[in-house]
Amino acid sequence: MTGTAPVPFTADDYAARMERAARQAADAGLAGLLVAPGPDMVWLTGYTPPADTERLTLLVLAPGRPPELVVPALEAPDAGRATGAPALTLRDWTDGKDPYALTAALLDAQGRFGVSDNAWALHLLALQRTLPDTSYVALTEALPMLRAVKDAAELERLAAAGAAADAAFEEIRQVRFSGRPESEVAADLAGLLRRFGHSQVDFTIVASGPNGANPHHEAGDRRIERGDMVVLDFGGLKDGYGSDTSRTVHVGEPTDEERRVHDLVREAQEAGFRAVRPGAACQDVDRAARAVIADAGYGEYFIHRTGHGIGVTTHEPPYMIEGEEQPLVPGMCFSVEPGVYLPGRFGVRIEDIVTVTEDGGRRLNDTERELVTVA
Repeated sequence: MTGTAPVPFTADDYAARMERAARQAADAGLAGLLVAPGPDMVWLTGYTPPADTERLTLLVLAPGRPPELVVPALEAPDAGRATGAPALTLRDWTDGKDPYALTAALLDAQGRFGVSDNAWALHLLALQRTLPDTSYVALTEALPMLRAVKDAAELERLAAAGAAADAAFEEIRQVRFSGRPESEVAADLAGLLRRFGHSQVDFTIVASGPNGANPHHEAGDRRIERGDMVVLDFGGLKDGYGSDTSRTVHVGEPTDEERRVHDLVREAQEAGFRAVRPGAACQDVDRAARAVIADAGYGEYFIHRTGHGIGVTTHEPPYMIEGEEQPLVPGMCFSVEPGVYLPGRFGVRIEDIVTVTEDGGRRLNDTERELVTVA
């Protein structure tokens, strides 16, 4: 089961994204944006350069100018076939030429530019040597909400990715856990995500017993035992958009304490979800979930933020964390994932992806949140 293929994005979609990005750059007082290969470039243009290229590839967006893509000549044909290419002017360069001089001619020599977080220092420093009066700021700092508000087509893809992850959970809860290494169950999860349409698996956390107290535990050789709590956290990309969900299961019958902690985290997750509404601050979601856990005496064991944005990457702004006053806007998508982690004993995390609606929030994951027992 992979589901129906989504409606493809069009050249007009990408042109509108690039125009919006240039306008937001101007509103932020920037001379433009310099977008390196990575998720920003894919989202803005539909072009995915070779992952291992060391040659300068850079999308230049500036207010009042058409988008321009500096690209190596040997990769220009592929760039020209990208869906967003009709809105781009390609500026190709050949080996032996200076790509930084070519790029400099497109820029304000005294300008301040937003730059993709993943831009190579090699390229940015060379460009700065060519234009010593320019300055730069990370794109996440300058325009943290650039990709945060999703349109209807993006929401449809995120919902489909969430449904695929839910289907994977419904299957994994039927397999045997007891006596098997965590790594085997993690491999099962990865296979299920691919079976249900994921092209990329980013993580499959299987954290059993005391390993569950480590939120980012890497599945290893520990054999899962009867009596273990097991934190499952998994996700990746389906049709270019992310999934990320967590459920905590128990091998056999849980103790009263284990059930009590799980119920507490479930209550906190519900409180975080109910705090989602337009105009609320991101930190309000964190505060709502955290208050439930703190009031029960477990506050010191909730050791991470309540959530992160998701889109063309599985982690991106906005972040549900104390101090983040960014207001929620319809179309934002992010995780709500409180947890309690008792060192040396066990951990519990429950996570859904949530999107902001006109009057509240909508979950994109809907598997059981009660404590599930497995064999």
